[in-house]
Amino acid sequence: MFKKTTTGFVAGAVMAMSASSAFAAGHGEITVGYFLEWPMPFLAAKAAGTYDEALGMKVNWVSFETGTAMSAAMASGDVQISVSQGVPPFVVASSGGQDIQVVDVAVSYSDNDNCVVSAGLEIDKDSAGELAGKKVAVPLGTAAHYGFLRQMDHFNVPLDSLQVVDMAPPEGAAALSQGAVDFACGYGGGLGRMKEYGNVLLTGEEKEELGILVFDVTSAPASFIAENGDVMAKFLAVTADANAAYNAGVTDEMMQTIATEAGMDLEDAKASIATMKFPSVDDQLSEAWLGGNAATFMKGVADVFVEAGSIDSALDSYEDAVNTGPLSAAQGM
Repeated sequence: MFKKTTTGFVAGAVMAMSASSAFAAGHGEITVGYFLEWPMPFLAAKAAGTYDEALGMKVNWVSFETGTAMSAAMASGDVQISVSQGVPPFVVASSGGQDIQVVDVAVSYSDNDNCVVSAGLEIDKDSAGELAGKKVAVPLGTAAHYGFLRQMDHFNVPLDSLQVVDMAPPEGAAALSQGAVDFACGYGGGLGRMKEYGNVLLTGEEKEELGILVFDVTSAPASFIAENGDVMAKFLAVTADANAAYNAGVTDEMMQTIATEAGMDLEDAKASIATMKFPSVDDQLSEAWLGGNAATFMKGVADVFVEAGSIDSALDSYEDAVNTGPLSAAQGM
């Protein structure tokens, strides 16, 4: 996981500068952030070296546990592109003045991000008010944090009555299993393990009905996109091809590769990816996603975080935080 050390920041700054000159010379390498225990079609292309081939350069991959850590790595210059960053951590960074942009919709996953209440409490959506006064593990600034805030608001559970502990999903699952917390929120493999010890309050479909969308994006610093539009477009084209291949009917071989690359066993990976949707490029560029709704949704997320006291202020609009140029260019590749 990315470590915020002085050495890392200095090395990152040097790397960012040398990376720019390397791109100018038509060679070099980039570093891309992603998540383990998060099975997605692009992992098959990663394993095959398709990104390196398409970009004509070495692509280094580094795994993270939270989207907030991805933001920090992009800010320091250690990472040029982040795949499947949650919208909330993106919004937190953007609201705080970090100049990063969304370039595609990586995945939509309402059922793969949730809060799980300890089975021993026997609390469900009809008795959710009983969560007041309880202890909860939440990865702050992430999609799970946003979903937690919206659900507590829906169930009229006062935030100031809860003891909120900042934990990445794997740690939250462990805390739930040990009875150290009463409920926990998370995604991916961590959520899968949480469900072994409790139940979700709302299904993905029920959350969508409340307007709680859950999707991740591919993001990058605006300066990197501006200087390396062609690299960005080629990267997105490889991702789109992998998604199209998966959507057309995933083969056993592709699924096994995805599971291996995600660091999961095959059955767990299948169960996790079954809750995910990978929109086509046409869909992503439509009004429903990057053509309009995404920026509006980001504003909604930011306003909820401001109201909860999680961030100081929101931008007036998040339209400039969405850049459809590279994805439009990728369509013709």
